[in-house]
Amino acid sequence: MAPREIPTSIEETLSLLSDGGYVADRALATVLFLSLKLGRPLFLEGEAGVGKTEIAKVLAETLGRKLIRLQCYEGLDVSSAVYEWNYPAQMVEIRLAEAAGDRDRDSLSKDVFSERFLIKRPILQALEPDVAGAPVLLIDELDRADEAFEAFLLEVLADNQVTIPEIGTIRAPWPPIVVVTTNRTREIHDALKRRCLYHWVDYPDAARELAILETKLPGVHHRLAAEVVAFVQGLRGEDLFKKPGVAETLDWASALTELDQVAIDPETVSDTLGVLLKYQDDIAKIEGSRAKELLDEARAQMAAAE
Repeated sequence: MAPREIPTSIEETLSLLSDGGYVADRALATVLFLSLKLGRPLFLEGEAGVGKTEIAKVLAETLGRKLIRLQCYEGLDVSSAVYEWNYPAQMVEIRLAEAAGDRDRDSLSKDVFSERFLIKRPILQALEPDVAGAPVLLIDELDRADEAFEAFLLEVLADNQVTIPEIGTIRAPWPPIVVVTTNRTREIHDALKRRCLYHWVDYPDAARELAILETKLPGVHHRLAAEVVAFVQGLRGEDLFKKPGVAETLDWASALTELDQVAIDPETVSDTLGVLLKYQDDIAKIEGSRAKELLDEARAQMAAAE
């Protein structure tokens, strides 16, 4: 997609997301518009599978910008996220210089710690200029990383720069579009949140979830889509270890379509619960009679709405 200008209003932001197939509410569009307008990172918190990561992907696609993704995990450090030196190439350079005998120690030190021996990882890549405009930097599932790495990000998020001891400070010519996501498996420090605009991405209501499903899976029969959404909405009201997100709703609708279902029956629900629920205790709690009760309640709600 060709590069586009940053939206100038909340309505344009809603349209931008819609063009990428993302059905957003006005609250999300508002904070996203402000993030883009003010050049501030956007901190998205919410349960897994509600569409946080998708926002960054859609932004990159619709704005025509490069998407740079940093997937966080326990033990993530600067060498994996920001930069590291190409030590084998540096050693070759040192050996060649020693063999030639024509360079002093200070000159050699400056050369081997120059940018041509620097391996740029996602954060440093995001600070580089790009002809298409500032890239979208997705820092995904920050809660999986250690607090030490979280502290390192403060300089990046506040000043759009990183400091490399051997070279100095590298600053972005313009701020990258930064989206930070977390599933809230642990609390993120206030110092990092203060540098961002915050938004809680909640499960969508039934109307928006149905719109999402029909946007993402236009081939699904409308009646089946409505039943799927009504059932999942009711399922989220149960006491479950992990409630199904929008991603699971889409997966379930796809699975039922592959099974040539145009409506849901209790037996099919029990047989396919593994698409919606990822823990055996949750499946055991719902399968059988409770699945039938939830399906009956979903159909009653649909009949009342018609």
